[in-house]
Order: sequence, then structure tokens, then C-alpha cells
Amino acid sequence: MTDLSVRPAAHDDLDRVLAFWKTAAEGTSISDDRTGVERLVHRDPEALILAEREGELVGTVIAGFDGWRCHLYRLAVHPERRRQGIGSALLAAAEERFVRLGGRRADAMVLVRNERAQHAWSAAGYGPEEHWRRWVKPLTD
Repeated sequence: MTDLSVRPAAHDDLDRVLAFWKTAAEGTSISDDRTGVERLVHRDPEALILAEREGELVGTVIAGFDGWRCHLYRLAVHPERRRQGIGSALLAAAEERFVRLGGRRADAMVLVRNERAQHAWSAAGYGPEEHWRRWVKPLTD
């Protein structure tokens, strides 16, 4: 997979990332807009990691570290490029980033209904923690 390039996103990539998520990501997030992604990249320029092949965006992952926990979001691979090691390469880059920053454990947001994603995360060594439940409160309308 030497033709795969993995790198942090730049501001010039953000519109392309948002369009990509409409095709490749499962579900939507309250932060799936230009303002939300700009805020992410401004606050942590290495958090949004892209995978490209011959200039084409083929995958993304957000590897957020708040100094306490390592969180993974938006692992998405283009539907026509799945099962080619792109997700694995993105996770390796994210995990390397976490280790470099002093992270000890990574967690991932995975939709309950997304069985394909659950299989992929399991194959990467992740497993559900059934004794935890995510609680949310929208802060804006």
C-alpha cells in the first residue's frame, strides 16, 4: 500500500472532507459543517487525518486527544475502496499519534446499527464496553 498517503488535514481540505463524509460516513453529526470542522482543525491541527490515493480522498479519521482520553470519530472509507487496508492505515496513524501524545487507551464512537463498522473495529482490536453508556445533551438548537 505504498501508494496510500496519510496526513493531517489542512484548511484547504475541509470542504472536500465534508463532501466525502456525505458519501462515506455513516450517519451525521451535529458538527458536520464547515464551522465545526474548522474549529476542530484550528484547535488541534493534527486531529483530522486523511488518507489519499493518487490525490483522491479515500478515508478519514478524527483522532482527538484532550490530555486525558483518546477518542476516535469519523473513521470513514470510500465505499468503493473498502477492504484495501485504508481503515487500518488510518487507525495505525491515529494510534501512533495517541502514543506520541502520551495516550493510554483509545475509544471509538460506533453506531449500534452499523454492523459493518462493528466488525471492522473488532478486527482492529477494539471491543464494546457494555457497562458504559454515552449520555448526551445538545448545547445548541
